[in-house]
Amino acid sequence: MTDVLTVHGGAPLHGRVRVRGAKNLVSKAMVAAALGATPSRLFDVPRIRDVDVVRGLLELHGVRVSDGAEPGELIFDPANVERAKVDEINVHAGSSRIPVLLCGPLLHRLGHAFIPDLGGCNIGGRPIDFHLQALRDFGAIVDKTPSGLDISAPNGLHGTKLALPYPSVGATEQVLLTAVMAEGVTELRNAAVEPEIVDLICLLQKMGAVIKVHTDRVIEIEGVSRLSGYTHRPIPDRIEAASWASAALATGGDVTVTGARQVDMMTFLNVFRSVGGAFEATDAGIRFWHPGGELRAVAIETDVHPGFMTDWQQPLVVALTQARGLSIVHETVYERRFGYVEALNTMGATIQVYRECLGGTPCRWGRRNFQHSAVIAGPSKLHAADLVVPDLRAGFSHLIAALAAEGTSRVYGVNLINRGYEDFEAKLAGLGARVDG
Repeated sequence: MTDVLTVHGGAPLHGRVRVRGAKNLVSKAMVAAALGATPSRLFDVPRIRDVDVVRGLLELHGVRVSDGAEPGELIFDPANVERAKVDEINVHAGSSRIPVLLCGPLLHRLGHAFIPDLGGCNIGGRPIDFHLQALRDFGAIVDKTPSGLDISAPNGLHGTKLALPYPSVGATEQVLLTAVMAEGVTELRNAAVEPEIVDLICLLQKMGAVIKVHTDRVIEIEGVSRLSGYTHRPIPDRIEAASWASAALATGGDVTVTGARQVDMMTFLNVFRSVGGAFEATDAGIRFWHPGGELRAVAIETDVHPGFMTDWQQPLVVALTQARGLSIVHETVYERRFGYVEALNTMGATIQVYRECLGGTPCRWGRRNFQHSAVIAGPSKLHAADLVVPDLRAGFSHLIAALAAEGTSRVYGVNLINRGYEDFEAKLAGLGARVDG
């Protein structure tokens, strides 16, 4: 596939797509395999760039990764975990933050880990300060070198008490992957409790970990000396499912997302219905469609689970450009998540961003110089334009906008979308979209 996609807009999407394991769980499950004393087996692994990066990093560290008999099945053999060369880690992990989460497992297996300069989508600050402090609290030593961070644990890792300043998903994953084999008990307060976190806890429990989830975002982990491998089928990707739902709504279409689960998407489904979309949830998946008539403006705030997920915001905003009235979106998770709206405005949308908190409660960005609230006036007639993908989720939103617009758009940088959306070009074609790679 080329890095440019030509999109002929104006055609409603109709048909069926399938979502596999959640991107935000699968990569962490792959990392967890390095903790096991025996092989692990993971099903429903999507063919996305992030999976390729994690697979390569594991293989650099001696984990043998092979394809299973079932499509989307991977088998991990961690019998010969070893140190990788710094320059190889740097080259392979250039656009990934996964090396941070590999630290705990590598410290347990080797007593050493290395973190290169980190990449990822430019949507706001995702500092690793807490990750590093957490590792120090467990007993690790962090040394800064010209090529990155050299981390060692000469005396092993020990349980500790930690409290997150914000219920960060990445920081919670770091603590879980480190604490499960640390000597003693670890208590984590203000932890993230997203469905992907709960699924990771279930996977670690299968391996032999002892993890208790208490009320009020408190997780207690009792370290064990040995973990075995796992056999696990991850939860489906609720972000991809919501993206296809928003595409159906924005284009006036009808899309069934096989594999999507209602229990993981309840907050999104409430908003989807409030806007004027229709859905039908079954054991096999969820059908999303535009039932006709006008869409309605809404006011939403993104938040940590069980709130409205920040990664649901961008695709839904495209649909909100077609809703009558003023919709308000208050982003409270990432401070620079509205960079994509400028492109939508060039296509005919009317979106104004503000530094003020336009939600029900002030958030941590409210007194800082970040444009983290948006007002969307609609309905707006979208027209074709040349678009450049700025980051993963915004990139898919640009695609939705191009599909909903009149005329032919060119979307540049679409390879970035491969980080989180499996075979998205083939799925688009299967839904009747007129796209040329």
